[in-house]
Amino acid sequence: MASSTVAIMQPYFVPYAGYFRLIAAADLFVIYDCVQFPRRGWVHRNRLVDHSGNERWLTLPLVRAAQTVLIRDLEFPANVGDLFAARLKAFPLAPTIPGTEPVLTALREIGGRPVDYIERLLGHIVSYLGLPSRTVRSTEFGIPPTLRGQERILEIARRAGAGTYLNAPGGRALYDSAAFADAGIKLRFLPDYQGPTSSILGRILRERPEDIAHEIRQACCGIAA
Repeated sequence: MASSTVAIMQPYFVPYAGYFRLIAAADLFVIYDCVQFPRRGWVHRNRLVDHSGNERWLTLPLVRAAQTVLIRDLEFPANVGDLFAARLKAFPLAPTIPGTEPVLTALREIGGRPVDYIERLLGHIVSYLGLPSRTVRSTEFGIPPTLRGQERILEIARRAGAGTYLNAPGGRALYDSAAFADAGIKLRFLPDYQGPTSSILGRILRERPEDIAHEIRQACCGIAA
């Protein structure tokens, strides 16, 4: 597999628009599913505005698992459809923009493993916004479990054929550009995101897709070392 610009990120549930910059700006987006599930992160939950106009968590129902469970090994309970449908009732999901039905259908059709569901949902959102997308899961690269942190990211990027590794701005403190240079890979970062940090799901229901997509593309400008 060969690619020039590779981005790697955990699969997030209906994330904010800034997340999609990595997908739009990379030749290959790697869904980072071979690492430990962050229980207080954004993999399985996000904040949406409820019927009262207040932000509250929408959380995916998960089977209780060991603290060390990997993202790829998360599971839904057998009655996940009923549980999730009940949770969705707290939120106004009536679209004001035509064409959003496939995204809402994908949201409600929960099943498979959580990583399967999140990947499908991300794919529907990317397609709806008309963004370029080529994705693969990090599990497919068979990275040894002994590699962690930066070394694990470097090995995934190397196996993906990266000439450039593109990361979110928050990763500046995590990675050493010299280590990437030694591996023959350029390390680049997206600029700080200035747009709304609310879940893209709420925005899709009330904003035109071309406007959101334009914002995402514009927010990719100024990629720096």
